[in-house]
Amino acid sequence: MTNKYDPLGEFLKAQPSHRVPLSFAEIEKIIGDRLPSSAYKHRPWWSNNPSNNVMTKVWIAAGFESEQVDMEGQRLTFNRKHHTSVPASITAPPPQSGRQTPRRSPLFGALKGTFTFDAGYDPKEPALAAEEWVEILKTKYEKYNRPGPKS
Repeated sequence: MTNKYDPLGEFLKAQPSHRVPLSFAEIEKIIGDRLPSSAYKHRPWWSNNPSNNVMTKVWIAAGFESEQVDMEGQRLTFNRKHHTSVPASITAPPPQSGRQTPRRSPLFGALKGTFTFDAGYDPKEPALAAEEWVEILKTKYEKYNRPGPKS
């Protein structure tokens, strides 16, 4: 299925340079249509998040990422990356099998068991104010704050 942004992907693929600076107006000439108003109003529209919008998938599939987005000047640069297509996990549903297992990040459980709280500490309670900490630390370390013998 083709969409109105496919000409941008073809244009980017045909570029010999790794960096392709374009104005919003130049992009509109390439696609033969106006960009949506959100492209002019919201910087996140130009992010490299493939679930952001259809055009993002096109430049990522062409092997590029957006950068140096100048909303006021209505310009940006596309920078060629090593990958040349949208990852299958973005465009295709997960393969169906008899048993579905949820996909977890490789970092899942990486911090398991690393947090311990002192006895009596309730993490749901608000943190102490700075003045309260000063008093606690003064009391705890007062032996180090006593003036010593003068030399």
